[in-house]
Amino acid sequence: MDPVSNYYNAQLSKKDFALLSKFIYDQCGIKLPEYKLVMLQSRIQKRLRSLKIDDFPKYVDYLFSVEGQKHEIIHLLDVVTTNKTDFFREPVHFEFMEDTALPEFSNAGGRNMKIWSAGCSSGEEPYTIAMVLNEFIEGNSRFNYSILATDLSTDILQKAANAVYKMERVDTMPQFYLHKYFMKNKNTDKPLVKVKPNLRTKISYKRLNFMLPSYDVDKDFNLIFCRNVLIYFERDVQEMVINKLCKHLVLGGYFFLGHSESIINMDVPLKQIMPSVYQRI
Repeated sequence: MDPVSNYYNAQLSKKDFALLSKFIYDQCGIKLPEYKLVMLQSRIQKRLRSLKIDDFPKYVDYLFSVEGQKHEIIHLLDVVTTNKTDFFREPVHFEFMEDTALPEFSNAGGRNMKIWSAGCSSGEEPYTIAMVLNEFIEGNSRFNYSILATDLSTDILQKAANAVYKMERVDTMPQFYLHKYFMKNKNTDKPLVKVKPNLRTKISYKRLNFMLPSYDVDKDFNLIFCRNVLIYFERDVQEMVINKLCKHLVLGGYFFLGHSESIINMDVPLKQIMPSVYQRI
């Protein structure tokens, strides 16, 4: 048998799945029920090949070794995390920014708006935020802004910082934004676009694990986007994370969740303004 095939034929036992899923939960709060065994197996098989390990028991042994604890944890969490996003996803949030949050900030004499994209994935969310902010500032005000974009996955953060996307990722975007904020490559066989520097320089990227006791970021964000991230956590972990995030949101600042997420029956310092939009109290 081809040695390469061994990595992809390796089978993950229920015992090793239990060890790995508990480890993943302890590290980042993501809960993997048993029906995710095949998914986890297929994703870690890539790590087996990279490490030249031919079965899962050996991989588990390596993960829990001193060397594995130093070098493998980040790679494991990278392959486990799901990163699905789009430009202008859930557009009502950006409409709220344009119609409510930004005019309020400008009318109050704000000078530097700070936004946190917590769970930024491959960058579509922070770049969308930047486009909306840039348009508002050009037409209405002259305040400055900065965006912090964080994620658990180092691989996905690098993709976000590179700011290069396949044309199909932007083909539903209004052409106005595409022409103004993206550069096209000249390869018609493999069309790509790259976000222009004037937006890229507004965004800083940082790896952050929501399970840390506290977050090493600024305490005075005006807007926090944490959309479609908490759905992977159990309810008590969701509440814990939201409370920690709110410590970094100014009073009166806005907090955005995904449309499938809510704070119902949670003890958090937020009041609902509209579905999936909340304000710090």
